[in-house]
Formats: sequence, C-alpha cells, structure tokens
Amino acid sequence: MAIVNLIESFSEFKDIKNIDRVTMMGIMEDVFRGVVKKRFGEEAKVDIIINPDKGDLEIWLNRVIVEDGFSEDDNLDIELSEARKIDEDFEVGEEVSQEVKIEDFGRRNILALKQNLQGRIMEMEKDHLYKKYAERVGEIITGEVYQVWKRETLIIDDEGNELVMPKDQQIKSDFFKKGDTVRSVVWKVEMRNNTPVVILSRTAPEFLEKLFEQEVPEVFDGLITIKRIVREPGERAKVAVESYDDRIDPVGACVGMKGSRIHGIVRELRNENIDVINYTSNDQLLIQRSLSPAKIGEIKIDLENKRAEVYMKPDQVALAIGKGGHNIKLASKLTGFDLDVYRETDEVTDDVGLEEFADEIDHWILDELRAIGCDTARSVLDIPLEDLVKRTDLEEETIKEVLRILGEELND
Repeated sequence: MAIVNLIESFSEFKDIKNIDRVTMMGIMEDVFRGVVKKRFGEEAKVDIIINPDKGDLEIWLNRVIVEDGFSEDDNLDIELSEARKIDEDFEVGEEVSQEVKIEDFGRRNILALKQNLQGRIMEMEKDHLYKKYAERVGEIITGEVYQVWKRETLIIDDEGNELVMPKDQQIKSDFFKKGDTVRSVVWKVEMRNNTPVVILSRTAPEFLEKLFEQEVPEVFDGLITIKRIVREPGERAKVAVESYDDRIDPVGACVGMKGSRIHGIVRELRNENIDVINYTSNDQLLIQRSLSPAKIGEIKIDLENKRAEVYMKPDQVALAIGKGGHNIKLASKLTGFDLDVYRETDEVTDDVGLEEFADEIDHWILDELRAIGCDTARSVLDIPLEDLVKRTDLEEETIKEVLRILGEELND
C-alpha cells in the first residue's frame, strides 16, 4: 500500500468526523513514529516530515558513518563503504539520511499501523463528541430523525453525530418519521462501553424553559426570571415567573399579545396547556395562584408537614383538580405542599351544590328545584316532601328518589 493511499483513506474519514487536518497529521506522526521505533529500535534517530497542506508524509532514518567492520547496529550506524554508495564524498562521523518507504514495513505492520491510526482517530472523535455535548447540556438543538425504534429514536445533528431520544423522553403524542426535523434539549451525556451517548429530551422542564428563552426576549435578556417549572408532558405545565423591573408584567410578557408568544411554545409541545403565574415567596398566595383557574376561599397551611388544606366553593373543586388530576398535582409540585381540596360548604353547613349531582339527576329535575329557590342539597332536604310536591311539577316518586340521592351524599 502506498503511503499516499494510506493518508487518503483517512482523509475521507477525517472529513466525515470533522477532525481538522493539522490534528489529523499530528495523530499520523505519532502513530508512524511508534511503528518506526518498533521497527528500528528506541534509540534510532528518525525524522517524520508531514505536510498538512498537501497531505503527504516522509520518513527518514538517520545513521552515523563508521569505519568498515566497526558497525554495531545497522539501525544506528552505517559502514563507510555503504555510505559512499549513496554519496562518494561521505566521511566517517558524518550522518546519512535515508528515506524509508512504507512498503518496507511489511504487510502486517502496515495493517497494524492502519488499525492503530483508525483507533486513535475514533478515540479523538469520541472525546470531541463528549466534550462538545457535555458543555451543551440544557441547550436546545435541532436534528433530523434518522431511525425510529420501539424504545428510542435516533437523531442526527448537523455534523452527522448520532444522538438518542428515549421513548420516555418523548411527549406521548409525538410521532416521528425518518427525515423529520425535531427540536429537543440536550438532557445528559453518558459513557456506555467507553462510548459517549448523547441523550435528548422533549419532556424535561429545561426544554420548556429554553423554549421560553427563544420566544420571550425578556426571559433571554434576564429581565424576567423563570423561578420554577413543573410539567405533565403533553398535558399541562405550570411556570412561575418573576420580574425585578416593576415596569414589566412577567406573565403578560410571557403570554404575549393575544397569546402570540406562548402559542408557538404550545404548538411545539403538542398543545400542552401552559399556566404562567407570578412567583411569590408568600406560600399562601403562591398556592392560590398555582391552583388557577380555580378561585380559592380559605387556605390552612401546616408548614411543619408541608401540607395545605384548601377550601373553595363546590363549583370550583373540579377546576382545582383539573382533568386527570393534573392541575392539583402540578400545583403541589410547584408549591412544594401536599394539597387537600375541600368544599367550603363541607365544613360549614355540610352541604353540596345541586350541580354536583348532574350525573345522577336529570337536568330538567334540577332546573325545577332551582326554580323554587333550591341551589344546594341541604336546601332541598329542608323542605317537607308534601311542600316539594305542591311547589314543583315533579311526581312524588321522582321527589322521593331525589331526596334519597341527596340524603346519601350528605350522610357520607
């Protein structure tokens, strides 16, 4: 194998892996020097000349001229008669430089050299990849989907590096196919079998934080600080923001005119519902804001056990809990308190609003009861059966069934 071919074969590898030419030549010199030392001995004087611009390499063995019959090591010295075959003017004590051809190393050594060189380049590329992404943890990157598997998706960055997004780091409604462009955050970098693995995420709170930085200039400039973020990826998120400039409304700036800023974030997160609230160090006020859109009545806080009892009107309970319990779960994470929601009427009058029985009692029956001024279960139960029959257009059997349902609820 000619030396030029050996260099060219790694030139292509170098271009793909983004190793600069000077670094490439430095690795080659080190590898060749190791092979030469093995071939000629540690004490041999060898010059390796590399031209990084042209990509060529020369190896020269330097030996001292000695009198005929006094040579002790052919790799260190050369007899005068042999030296004068190269140049008749040579004298004893002078140094002779002879070029060593790559073919002189033998097929086995050339193969070992190539493998060594390739291994060194791959190690450098691994180190380059690890350092590059270790410094970018928490940053958003854009990549192209290369392969979709059951447990993870392979993403290619703009340098051709392979990155991984596990299934549990994808939003449930994410659906990728080869060639799609995907935005995600660099979650972490791990070493597996001495190989760096870059793990991406679209479910991490950091992804949402960086999206706010991209969409809201005040956040990027540091005028608005994101204090806390909690998420149920693809479902709901709560973001507590704060501004140290009284002239800036942090919530309004994050949402934008008619939601213009936050809409882009919501679309990126597959219509994830995002609540932006003003941060405060006042626990009671933070709990109240975190349970938005529900309106809170009274809050009793147990600081020692980090629990809070939240009382509200019956029609606000469902809003506080939210679909699938996401709202109250995120509020607990955001505030750091275990939240227990109670109807205000449960404690004061042991009562429940009639709208709470919409699943058990027909709407037209409830409307009849409201028409005579009854808005709660207790207000109906306090009226004798005979009076209810007279004051409504309901059958006695219907009223008895209604009283049974309402009574069971209050007795519980």
